[in-house]
Amino acid sequence: MGVIDKLANGLEHIEAWVFDLDNTLYPRTCDLFAQVDTLITQYMMNVTGMEKIAARRLQKDYYRDHGTTLNGLMLHHDVDPDHYLDSVHDIDYSPVQAHPELVETITSLPGKKYIFTNADMGHTKSVLTRLGAWTLFDGMFDIRASGLIPKPEQPAYDRFLKEHSINPKNAAMFDDLEKNLKVPHLLGMSTIQVIAGEDFCHSQVESWELDQKGNEDHIHHTTDDLVDFLKPLKLNSQI
Repeated sequence: MGVIDKLANGLEHIEAWVFDLDNTLYPRTCDLFAQVDTLITQYMMNVTGMEKIAARRLQKDYYRDHGTTLNGLMLHHDVDPDHYLDSVHDIDYSPVQAHPELVETITSLPGKKYIFTNADMGHTKSVLTRLGAWTLFDGMFDIRASGLIPKPEQPAYDRFLKEHSINPKNAAMFDDLEKNLKVPHLLGMSTIQVIAGEDFCHSQVESWELDQKGNEDHIHHTTDDLVDFLKPLKLNSQI
């Protein structure tokens, strides 16, 4: 049995393709999110009055423990989410390059396609416009649509699935973070972790953020190349 058959036989029932945005639809190696990360650290310093090292440590603690740094800041410092989101997404989007092959491959998948992100819609539009994918998706679900409840919290997934009338047993979830695939697995979704690759490292990324737990039950597939992973599904859909 060839690679195409193996992949198709695992995902031939999928009717809804759900994609995370950052470090999933574009490669982590373009370091776009490093800009956001830097601005989050500065925001933490402004809110807490801490020096950079301590503020960054707290930033990562909030991110790990509360799903997003924003969630931690709202819980512990009563920050205005709109001000935070506008501040940390004031970045240069030029590192994201147009990717017509990715767009064509996703377009050719059978069924509907969705974005499900912890970012806001302004950031989502900027990234997708750079990729050439702004009009590609049937629906987009951002942090405001989730009521500011982030992945990996289950209410965010429940709200997303209900809003778009998606049967999780016929849906696939793509995300770079293994923790964001635990609930989808429990709900019956097929899960695919988009990893950075073994050689990727960055001074702004903690080792636990790059967890690649492909041997975990909640990770059904892993890939470091989204187009290569999706191509066999596209080809199979046209047979």
